[in-house]
Amino acid sequence: MQGSRFAFGPFVLDSGAGTLLRNDIPVAVGHRGLKLLAALVGRPGDVLGKAELMDAAWPGTAVEEGNLTVQIAQLRKLLGPAANGGEWISTVPRVGYRFTGAVEQPDGQTQKPLPLPDKPSIAVLPFVNVSNDPKQESFADGLTEDLITDLSRVPGLFVIARNSAFAYKGKAMDVRGIAGDLGVRYLLTGSARRAAGRVRINAQLVDAASGDHLWAERFDRSLDDIFAVQDEVAAKIVEALLGQLRAPPPRNRPKNIEAYDLCVRARKLMDDTPQSAREAHLMLTRAVLLDPDYAEAYRWLAMNHWMGWVHSGGPTEPSRDVALELARKAVAIDPNDAGCRWVLAYLLAYERHFAEADAEFARAIELDPNEADTFAALSDIAVLAGRVGEGLEHIAKAFRLNPYPASWYYLTLGQAQYAAGEYEAAVETLRRDETYRTSSRRFLAASLAQLGRLDEAHAEAELFLVGNPNFTTRHWAATEPFRDAATLAHFVDGYRKAGLPE
Repeated sequence: MQGSRFAFGPFVLDSGAGTLLRNDIPVAVGHRGLKLLAALVGRPGDVLGKAELMDAAWPGTAVEEGNLTVQIAQLRKLLGPAANGGEWISTVPRVGYRFTGAVEQPDGQTQKPLPLPDKPSIAVLPFVNVSNDPKQESFADGLTEDLITDLSRVPGLFVIARNSAFAYKGKAMDVRGIAGDLGVRYLLTGSARRAAGRVRINAQLVDAASGDHLWAERFDRSLDDIFAVQDEVAAKIVEALLGQLRAPPPRNRPKNIEAYDLCVRARKLMDDTPQSAREAHLMLTRAVLLDPDYAEAYRWLAMNHWMGWVHSGGPTEPSRDVALELARKAVAIDPNDAGCRWVLAYLLAYERHFAEADAEFARAIELDPNEADTFAALSDIAVLAGRVGEGLEHIAKAFRLNPYPASWYYLTLGQAQYAAGEYEAAVETLRRDETYRTSSRRFLAASLAQLGRLDEAHAEAELFLVGNPNFTTRHWAATEPFRDAATLAHFVDGYRKAGLPE
């Protein structure tokens, strides 16, 4: 296989960087799926045996053939139909699979580089766990996430969000390629080792344009000093990039390391299945019991109640009250945390306390201009207020800060595109594999209906109702924070045409 970049249809696969793009937009695909796709597109037209494919995706590991079948099915769903209406990957009975599409290997950079921001830009790549204990993986991840949060609060920096940084976890570090994909100049890389009450951290700041190391240091401290080490690392990076030694504003830090570990593990489960949401609930409840003054744990627990509404089909009064109370408590504990502020703002908007919600969103952006989730949440609220153009701008900014985001970003983008009457674009967005963990199918059904594709719209509405059997248009309209009658009527019209229940 020559090179690692392959173009087929609207897709570009970069197996070296571990990315798949559709029309220059990142597609969320798992590590195994990427390995299988790379093997198939690397030999288009050839029949690859099942054993060969399993070796490509699970090297050195014995796995059931059913795992391969599942991965191929997921790839087919993600890629959708080929231009001729057939499948990109065909089955050769009792033998294996063949990639049937035309594949090109474009020269040089396949993705148009994102323009660099007008201020120093940085991505913190996942720190590597170099201890002998795989259970310490979450500690290394938590260190990475905390450094991202610390740096993003510095107004003079542009900082990529954690979802996008973690798209590169476990992958070979191609400094220039990653920096180009994310549209940043600087990368922070490092490793962490935690054992016997001590922690060792190695960190390096790299200028991707030149490949030069601007700063590197090793920290060997007591585990009790971990947050002081984080502060020190952040301050030295700011000094290297902005030319002066200054630390980000102080944060509310946990006083209990077990509570910290639980929170790090739980926040990875926030945008997933109902079962994962229940696991996160148990972890976060335990975290606040261990550390009653831990603001971030309350923030995520508030969002966990919010996700409970989503998974159960609609908000209940007790859950709404609890979520809002937890969000207010998080802000009271740490009023300088932008994440706590935007969560409170979002829940206030759903309670129709609009003036207070708008003020909290503004304060969140003031505290952290790099918090991508703030802009994604604000897009949702702006669209429902009838400020559709503003909503599109907010979600575009969220994607720039977080090019590989959580699935709910795509729901928010699709909703904004529908509200703007951009139905074709909304269909393309909402048919992405990432959205199918969300309740996006209602917007997909409405978009298809507005295009006159009623059979497809009705099919998507039926699929949506399988996961949301109690949905009614009237209840949805009553509980969403609309501030504009025309926007509400537009959504209701699409739902009715799609056949969603009144």
